[in-house]
Amino acid sequence: MRAAVGAGLKPAPTTALLLAAAAIMLGLLFFINSEDCFAQVLSSTELINSAKQYDGQEVVYQGEVVGEVMRRPPHAWVNVHDGLNAIGIWAGLSLIQDITYAGAYQVRGDIIEVIGVFHRACLEHGGDLDIHAANVTLKEGGKKSLDCFDSGEVTTAALLLGVLVLIWILNQLRGK
Repeated sequence: MRAAVGAGLKPAPTTALLLAAAAIMLGLLFFINSEDCFAQVLSSTELINSAKQYDGQEVVYQGEVVGEVMRRPPHAWVNVHDGLNAIGIWAGLSLIQDITYAGAYQVRGDIIEVIGVFHRACLEHGGDLDIHAANVTLKEGGKKSLDCFDSGEVTTAALLLGVLVLIWILNQLRGK
């Protein structure tokens, strides 16, 4: 039953309630630790140096696929290099179906992100340090590289050749 307007009742303070709810939500978001919500990508150095700490834990690791993908159905070994070290990844074949390029001479390998369980001495694989993948995501496709030389190397070689020719010319002039 509604009271008539003007009978002394004020409308509900909806604006104040909405502002209070928004403040509470923002406060909750402020106190949530982002590291607990989103997994942080670990480097190979962190994993190797703190292997005991991460042993048996789910980790996130990212890097370039290098070498050959060694298929051992229903799994495969994939070596992933993060720029510092390479770590072996044991993954189901269905998880690695998007891998096209493995890094080698004149080939830049696919960049993948691996979420899986880290083992500092895996009993299943002879005590090797590895990650058993639960998820593999292709972050960036690899490619074949036709660049045989780095442009910096070519510039340095040309400069040294010029210096060598100048020294030869000076020796020839001094001998006369």
